[in-house]
Formats: sequence, C-alpha cells, structure tokens
Amino acid sequence: MDSFTSFLCLCSVIFQSISLIEAQASLCRTTCGDIPINYPFGIDDGCGSPYYRHMLVCSDLGNLYLRTPSGRYPVHSISYSDPHILVTDPLMWNCRDGDHFRPTRPFSLDTSTPFTLSSQNDYLFFNCSEDYVIVEPKPIFCERFPDRCDSSCDSASYLCRHLPECADALSASSCCSYYPKATESLRLMLRYCASYTSVYWKTIGSTTNSPYSQVPKYGIRVDFDVPVTTRCLQCQDPSKGSGTCGFDTQTHNFLCLCKEGNVTSYCKGHDISKHKRAGVIAGTVTGISAAGAIGIGIGIWVLKKVRAKAPVTCGVQSNENRPYIYTFSILLFTLLQKFPSHRHGRTAKQVSSPPLCSGHQFASKIEVVYNQA
Repeated sequence: MDSFTSFLCLCSVIFQSISLIEAQASLCRTTCGDIPINYPFGIDDGCGSPYYRHMLVCSDLGNLYLRTPSGRYPVHSISYSDPHILVTDPLMWNCRDGDHFRPTRPFSLDTSTPFTLSSQNDYLFFNCSEDYVIVEPKPIFCERFPDRCDSSCDSASYLCRHLPECADALSASSCCSYYPKATESLRLMLRYCASYTSVYWKTIGSTTNSPYSQVPKYGIRVDFDVPVTTRCLQCQDPSKGSGTCGFDTQTHNFLCLCKEGNVTSYCKGHDISKHKRAGVIAGTVTGISAAGAIGIGIGIWVLKKVRAKAPVTCGVQSNENRPYIYTFSILLFTLLQKFPSHRHGRTAKQVSSPPLCSGHQFASKIEVVYNQA
C-alpha cells in the first residue's frame, strides 16, 4: 500500500467518525408514532437507562418495536404508571385463522434484562397431541394428581370456552390453557401443538376488586422495572432545569442531558461549558476529541511527508504533494465546520484564493476565516 493510499484510509476513518457523531446530534425523541417514550426507555442511543439500551426500535414510518432473542415485535402501548409493554406477535393464532394454523415461533425474553413476562398472561394451545401433552380439565386432574397439577393443559379453561372476540372461531380443533414457566417449556409445547396465542387481562375502570374489572385481550404483556436513582430524579426536577436522564455510550455512566450540554448531576446552576455538546448528546463528545486528535496526527504526518521532499518553492514542491495538501485542507475545513469554536463564537467559511505559484496552481484553496461573534 503506497503512502497516499494510507493517507486516504486515515481520512476515511475521520469522515466516518464525523458521520457517527453527527447521527447522534439530536435531543432524545419523546415519541414514536403516538407512543410516548419516557425514562427508562430511549430510542436514541444514550437516552434513558443503559439497562434498556437498544431494546426499543422506532422505524422510519413511526412504528415502535421491541427487540428480543426471538425477534422484533410491534409495540401496541406502553404504561408507565403500571409499568408494562403490550406487544403483538403477528405469527400467533388470531380469530381470522379459525381452524387453519400457521407456523409460529415461541416468544422469549432475554433473562439478563429487567423485562419479565407478566403473570396476567394466559396461553392457549391448539390441537395438541395427547400422546405427549396432558390435556385434561384442570380441576378434575388436579384433584386426582395434585403433585402434577401444574403440568396439565386445561381443556376446561374459561378462555377456551369463550375465545375473546370470536367465541365460535374454532369448530373442529381442540384448545387448552397452559402457562409455561420458561421458554424451553413453550418450545416443547409448540413441538406437539399446532399453534398457540397469548391473552392478557386488561384492567378497565378504576375498580380492580370487581370480577368484571378485567377483560381478555390478545397480546403479550411484558412487565419492566424502572431503575430510579437520586441523580435521575434531580436531573428531571423542574426546579433544577428539567433535564433528561441518559448515559455515556462508552462507559454507561449516568449523564443529565441538558439543552446546552451534558452534566453528571442536574442542569440548572451548573457550569456546563465544560460539557458542551458541539451538537452531540449522551457522552459522544469524546468522539470529537478523538477526531481532533487523529486530525492533528494526520496534519503532522502530512508536514513530515512534504518536508521530506525537495526544498519548498512558493509553498508547493511538486505534483506529488498536491493530493496530500488538498485532501488535508478539505478534512481540516470539514472538522472546523462540524465542530466550530463555541468559546469565541467563531465559524468556518470557504473563501476562494488567488492562484499559487506558477506551474503549481490549485483550482481553489480552503481557508479558515475567524470572525468575532
């Protein structure tokens, strides 16, 4: 690899770093479609709690998805007062399927995350092989075999006899209700059953003690914990600046994201000039320093490359050096344009310059002009 090719590779690294930093240069979005995105979640990297990093994905069309080891699932709603997410699995059985069962997959969660399957979920399995699955009316079976009560799939389930929204959807298929305690149990059930669906119990009204305060709905309820810390509460406190709780994307350390920059406590009353964003959120300011350091290193390398050649005449020695100088000029201009000086309010501009020495003219030259704010 020749020296100029190596130089171009280094420049490529710089421009990729700039693109990455620029992609994170927006405040934390608070909605995806019509679903509010609040702490502990975030759909922009560095927002929310690091425990839920990359768990939620917002598509370009404004559709929110939950990522799990078994796939991506559309999010129907998020409740923060009663912390849970409602998701749907398009591959699960629904009323339109009737007695026709499509191939499905077992829903699973990463056990290392704060997500848990809610106990308010019920699972219905269809056309299970009785050679491998105990399909019995649960009250009778539990009375006969109390030590094996949890292993039966209840064929007398209320939900099987009253399928939500479509009580008569099944005409020639069997149904039983079973709550698998682990993903492996669910996989085993689906090995011997044609399909399954999940039903959660939705609370209606303000009274929870009434037997009619809950109605069954299709979907999967996933509960989550809200990791509350004193620093996050102080950060969100309106009297202290109403910041947004986030984290450093490199170290996962807490950051309070403010309009003017990032701090480690709260926005109001703190000198945040040391944490200036320069258009960057959530700890990515370190990327600016890295890009600047690499840029300086490339500058020194270019100077050594140029000085190693013949004596300089009018600033340009030979055609061989022109690609280095021209490329470095553009790189320097781009860095200054992306990250202008905030301390002095200076900006970078592109100004045409007069021709250089005879026989070694550039089409144009990038100059940086500093204007006082």
